[in-house]
Amino acid sequence: MGKEVERKFLVSSPAWRDLVEADIRILQFYLATAPGRTVRIRIGDGASAKLTLKFGSSARERDEFEYPIPLAEAVEMLDFAIGRVIEKTRHHVRHRGYLYEVDVFGGALAGLVVAELETPEDVPDEMLPDWLGREVTGEQMFYNASLALGGIPEIAA
Repeated sequence: MGKEVERKFLVSSPAWRDLVEADIRILQFYLATAPGRTVRIRIGDGASAKLTLKFGSSARERDEFEYPIPLAEAVEMLDFAIGRVIEKTRHHVRHRGYLYEVDVFGGALAGLVVAELETPEDVPDEMLPDWLGREVTGEQMFYNASLALGGIPEIAA
C-alpha cells in the first residue's frame, strides 16, 4: 500500500509545453465508485494496464493500491466501464525539482487541462510554476472518477 499525497491545479498557460520530458496516452475507466473509494483500470500507450484501488476522502491524501494486469483483460473490462472512458495524454514536466503530471484531456473532456503534483511535503506557493492556475485540490468535480461520471465542470469549460 502507498499513500497518495497530491495537489491538483487547472493550467492557465501553455508555457509548460516547452518543459515536457515524456508523455503517455492514457485510456482510463472506472469499474466501481462510491464515497471514499474507486476501482479503476488505466491503459498506457495501448501497451500496458494497471488496476488501481483508492480509499479515503481526504482532499490531499488517500490510500492507493496498484497492480499490473494483462492488457487483454483490461481491454475486455472496457465493457464494464461506468460512465465515460477518459482519454488523456499525460505529460511529465519538472519545475524546481518537482515532477508535475499535466493531463490534457481528449474526447468528451477536450479542453480540460489539469496538473497534478504528488509530493509528501507542502510546496510553498512561491515555488509553484507560473503556468499553474487555480488550485482545485479537494474539489471532487475535478477528480477523474467525477469526470468519468459527469463531464467537464462548468467553471473549467
